[in-house]
This record gives sequence, C-alpha cells and structure tokens, in this order.
Amino acid sequence: MGRPSTKPKDLRDGYYIEVKNKNQKSGIKIRRDTKTQLLMAIEEYKENKEVVVLGKQENGKMTDIPKL
Repeated sequence: MGRPSTKPKDLRDGYYIEVKNKNQKSGIKIRRDTKTQLLMAIEEYKENKEVVVLGKQENGKMTDIPKL
C-alpha cells in the first residue's frame, strides 16, 4: 500500500481567507476567484467568525495581500 504523502497540497490560484471560530487556533482556508467575491465572503463570515485575509495565490506563491 505505501505510506501517505507528507508534501503539503498546492493551493489553486485565487484570493484566500482563513475563517476560524473565535478563541480557536486553527481554521479553514476559503478561496475566491475575484476580489469582489472575497469582500462578500468577508462580510458574510465576520459576524460570527474571526476572519484573516491571507492574500492572493499566483503560480504557487502568495503575491498580494489586499488592502481592505
């Protein structure tokens, strides 16, 4: 069978935010294609969750942290 892979998964191109419950250490990453979709997602989650903007992923690298 073999052992499971230890290499982290590659992220797809797009804008990323991390959403987590308040007073928690880890959360989930959410990807959106455009900046307007990102802003809508932030508005949706910010009432009940803690939202951290991670930035824009391009060609395997974080290239831009949008100013909100």
